[in-house]
Amino acid sequence: MKNNRILACILASAMICGAFASCGESSSSKADSSSSEAETSSEEVTSEASSEEDTSEAEASTEAASAEASTEAASAEASTDAPQAIAIDDVEVEPSIAAESGDAYLAINEQQGWIQYWGKNDDPNSTMLSYNAKVAKITGDGQYTVGVTADTNGFRLDTTGDANDYGVTPSGLMFSALMVKDGKTLFPDAVLTIDSITVDGKEITPVAKNYTSSDDGKELRSNIYNQWVNNLPEDAVSTEGALVVDKTPTDAAAAYSPCIVDLNDFATWTTVEVTFTITNTGL
Repeated sequence: MKNNRILACILASAMICGAFASCGESSSSKADSSSSEAETSSEEVTSEASSEEDTSEAEASTEAASAEASTEAASAEASTDAPQAIAIDDVEVEPSIAAESGDAYLAINEQQGWIQYWGKNDDPNSTMLSYNAKVAKITGDGQYTVGVTADTNGFRLDTTGDANDYGVTPSGLMFSALMVKDGKTLFPDAVLTIDSITVDGKEITPVAKNYTSSDDGKELRSNIYNQWVNNLPEDAVSTEGALVVDKTPTDAAAAYSPCIVDLNDFATWTTVEVTFTITNTGL
């Protein structure tokens, strides 16, 4: 009897444990199922959010590209409508001429002192009269013409910065001379005789005769207007011969001067030309 009671208790306990185990498995299964559904739902939400974000970024990128294109188009349209400045490269500039060894040229500096030509085109401060400057290669005895002009795009660009600005005009004379580069070295016995001087196409009348000399023993020159020379130099010569002998001027010297023009003829000027004859070159 007693054993039957013990067996009944054992069976009852086993049934209770089985019930608890069954309930535990059911709860665990439900929990696992809920967890799986939650993860699936989370992945779907994340995927949807990512898709929406990608779509937003694509739309934003498209809008930005469209805005940039519109800006560029507007800029291009504004650029087309706005006045365009004329670049110097768009202006046709005349040849800038430099005298080479054996070339004759007209050296000149007007009264203001900054418009000048010295037979060079490599000095940015004095190139304005180098454009279309007329130089002459001395090939032997004969007549030649040299000159300068301010009627060029190059002159206007150098003096005003605008090829269409005619506001600057040379005026007066500070210095002028007919020069032959290396002339004294190449033609040591040569004599320069100025035949005519024209200012803007009009031939002017000289007030004295010109002579030939060399200040540095290298270049040959004939002064046209040189206010810094008071007396004829010792090497002054003309077709009449030496004008100074033993440091004394000859009788013929009185007709010659370092300033052979009237400054009134150079009140304002654009183009100056000098025609001359050279003799005794030995060529």
